[in-house]
Amino acid sequence: MMIEKGQKMTEFEKNCYGMSEADIREEYMNGITARLSGLEMVAMSVLSDAQELMTFGHEQANDQARKNINIAKFILSEMMETRLATV
Repeated sequence: MMIEKGQKMTEFEKNCYGMSEADIREEYMNGITARLSGLEMVAMSVLSDAQELMTFGHEQANDQARKNINIAKFILSEMMETRLATV
């Protein structure tokens, strides 16, 4: 289910990512880092952010770290789907 940027995110997206899948595509997958360094670097950056958040050790930071990990997994799954579609 694709949601265009600006539309309301689903409850799943809110709980899983903290943003809509359309926003992940726009902000992460279509951003300058993705264009210059590739989606692999974007996923690594999101995971690094999650690691940093976990060092704070409080519930809100841990929840955001979990969401960042889910965002990285979403990016990786989109990359995998794109590669499988070209095979």
